[in-house]
Amino acid sequence: MLDWRRLLSASRRTGDRPDPVDPARSPFQKDFDRIVFCSAFRRLQDKTQVHPRSENDYVRTRLTHSLEVASVGRSLGAGVGQIIAGRRRLPPDLSAAEFGHIVSAACLAHDIGNPPFGHRGEALIREWFANSRRGQSAIAPLNEAQRQDVLKFEGNAQGFRILTRLQNWTDNGGLRLTAATLGAFTKYPRLSVLADSPSARDAGARKFGVMQAEADIFRDLARELALPEVSPGRWLRHPLAWLVEAADDICYSIVDLEDGFKLGKLSFDAAESLLRPITGDGRRYQEIAEPARRIAYLRAKAIGRLVEQAVQTFVDLEPAMLDGRPAPSLLEAMPCRTALDEIARVTAQKIFVPDDDYDIYLGADEAIAHLLDSTMKQDGFGLSDYERVLKATDHVSGMTDSYALQRFRDHGDVVEPMSRR
Repeated sequence: MLDWRRLLSASRRTGDRPDPVDPARSPFQKDFDRIVFCSAFRRLQDKTQVHPRSENDYVRTRLTHSLEVASVGRSLGAGVGQIIAGRRRLPPDLSAAEFGHIVSAACLAHDIGNPPFGHRGEALIREWFANSRRGQSAIAPLNEAQRQDVLKFEGNAQGFRILTRLQNWTDNGGLRLTAATLGAFTKYPRLSVLADSPSARDAGARKFGVMQAEADIFRDLARELALPEVSPGRWLRHPLAWLVEAADDICYSIVDLEDGFKLGKLSFDAAESLLRPITGDGRRYQEIAEPARRIAYLRAKAIGRLVEQAVQTFVDLEPAMLDGRPAPSLLEAMPCRTALDEIARVTAQKIFVPDDDYDIYLGADEAIAHLLDSTMKQDGFGLSDYERVLKATDHVSGMTDSYALQRFRDHGDVVEPMSRR
């Protein structure tokens, strides 16, 4: 059974003694600050959330999305922490607020490994290694586990690599975050070579979150947190990872509607009808005249209601989490699931940008192909075949949308795009 006293470890990878939990600034608040000031986080300001390179300055980027998720995560963590601290024997310096700080820091970093062009960028990196001549040649010498790291390229695993290895690489590697924050960040604590599980009963196995290059780092982390390895290359999920996942799900479910309304992709009546089943009626709502302010009010009210439900659902599922039994995502187990399913259906149909648009209007497929191709051409002296491949994915996935397109437009006439091979 998992133990909250181990799960909330403030130890860092350096081997130093854990930072004291200072009421003025705890180790987990330091984690938040380290993420805010790192270059990988700063680049999220020019990475696509849903609407690439929108001319509407209201629309969210990965940076604003991450800040909103961190805010919701703090509320979720503090709400859960208040209940857990009351029912479990925890050290007196681990207050409910510390749960909020851990979840908020993990939420802040949850998209830090995403490549340019959002999830389309992830797919294009996978496709280049699977389908291009140079990509296939690059992965041919690798073992199967290493090949799967790029054939299933995943922003979550790249994020763990950034946090633990790439940032501040000359100083023992990574941001040296606390074990608790890294554990909460890792939504998918398993290696790529294992098969994905679409089952709603096992939310932590739907993707992979750790590359072969960082497997030993995660093993050390799992020992510190007392997360058992339930099968080779797969560990139990940190319970607070469910809250990180919920904060992300709540934000993109609700704010995508607001962005869609702002962009004219969804009418006021449609947006209102999707949000009202979650928010219910409110006297103050009737006093608001402007449509945009009405939707903003419903968005805030909906997020508040979902936070309340997520906290209660977490508390209900906590025994299963601690015992290592499969558990679904919190939103899948919440009372308002039907309303959220309808929102997901409408946003997918009317708001989300089709994959083809990234390629047709931005040239994302040509840009990613060119950038990977040109990076793999560079001298890899002193690097293993696996390290050369990771160097290419590190370089390209770290680019912003604008920088990737500019590099391609400056030098992009030397490679045939994947879509036309």
